[in-house]
Amino acid sequence: MVEPIRRWVARNAPKREDMLHNRWLRPFAKRAELWRFTRRSVPRGVAIGLLVGIFLMVPGLQIIGAALLCVLLRGNIPIAAAMTFLSNPATTPFILFMSIMIGNRLGFRADSSAFSDLYGRHAGVGEWARWLASDAAPALVSGLFIIAIGSAAVGYIVSWFAWRWWTGHKWKRRSLNDGPA
Repeated sequence: MVEPIRRWVARNAPKREDMLHNRWLRPFAKRAELWRFTRRSVPRGVAIGLLVGIFLMVPGLQIIGAALLCVLLRGNIPIAAAMTFLSNPATTPFILFMSIMIGNRLGFRADSSAFSDLYGRHAGVGEWARWLASDAAPALVSGLFIIAIGSAAVGYIVSWFAWRWWTGHKWKRRSLNDGPA
């Protein structure tokens, strides 16, 4: 299962030479540690992607924000960019609703029934802006922050353990194949 994914990534991931020819990507291409899959950069990339992807709910800006944060924290940019897709049209309503509920528990007041109503009738940007301009913004932002921090922490820990398991599994398989002659 892992091998086909690895081959697909190797075929489709941008090569360093391609990035050197792009004026926007050239500064990042010179820092190879941002593109390598290492035991430190992958969990950082997962955490950064989840943090930015959940807290910054603006498609397009999520990937840019995750990439810039990876430059500062030496995370893996491809992993961070992929993790921002956790917040997608299918998961966004759930994330927003849960953040409102968490914000309300913290003492802020946002009308979750108004959120459900606006979402249910596909309200326009103006109606969403009026709802946010009410007391909803502090509840939403504080809830998003807590969910983003929690998801980033869990993602970091899970990816760290998964990396350790995967490399241990590779070493074990390698030692079995290279057994006594």
